[in-house]
Amino acid sequence: MNQVQVDTLLAIVEEGSFEVAAAVLGISPSAVSQRIKALESDTGRVLLRRTTPVEPTEAGEILVQTARRIALVQAEAQAQLDARVRSIPLSVGVNADSLHSWFQPVIGKVAGLGGATLRLRVEDETETLGMLRRGDVLGAVTSEHTPVAGCEASRLGTMRYYAMASPGLHKRAWEEMPMVLYSKQDPVLKSTLRGLGLELREMRGRRNFVPAIDAYNEAVRVGLGWGMIPEIQAEALLESGELVVLDNVHLDLELWWQRWRLDSEMLDKLTEFVHEAAAELR
Repeated sequence: MNQVQVDTLLAIVEEGSFEVAAAVLGISPSAVSQRIKALESDTGRVLLRRTTPVEPTEAGEILVQTARRIALVQAEAQAQLDARVRSIPLSVGVNADSLHSWFQPVIGKVAGLGGATLRLRVEDETETLGMLRRGDVLGAVTSEHTPVAGCEASRLGTMRYYAMASPGLHKRAWEEMPMVLYSKQDPVLKSTLRGLGLELREMRGRRNFVPAIDAYNEAVRVGLGWGMIPEIQAEALLESGELVVLDNVHLDLELWWQRWRLDSEMLDKLTEFVHEAAAELR
């Protein structure tokens, strides 16, 4: 395979379109199309879905993952050869609650490395593994302990979520209380309901969707509905009485770090930083 063509494939996937990839690579869109057609001809596979944004097919994902591995190794080699190295891409999948709390020190430590580029992708802890499997990220905070092929997994700790609400809501029946969901999937809240012997469809109270952590916690605080909030995010609000725990209902979420099994000094450092930051978990 032609490495230039593979690099072009990676650029299209990262930028989401042929046109933007062409601008980034400094070539014409027609040249980008020609490279991809030649690569698809060589491999005998369709590599891209011409959607908006452009997405790789299953065969394309294999080449994209390979290209990212090569890019990391090349960047590290360049870092050793050239002190003026511009960036070493460290792409990470992380769930929003972790990013909003214990994960934040990782950002400062990566900044201290000098020359490293950190790219964070935010998804539910049940979805970050898909990014790793597709090769979109080098490492991921996930709730899955079984390693993805080509990766290794290590335990980070447990995030404890409590069902919380404003004091004015806590005496209502579960089925009648309004609720706040982070997303329509919201695996933490749905798991909590199942633990109570309930399903989301049985809840007669209104459902609110607030897909941002600060706004989500504020929505629960002001009484828009009850929600699942990590203990480490709500300590001050519990102490002040602005939030109360509902019937001591909680969910313990085991978190794991999965990363590519790759001999990489930068990836080793990132793993070290993630584990140091996760020390405050249970």
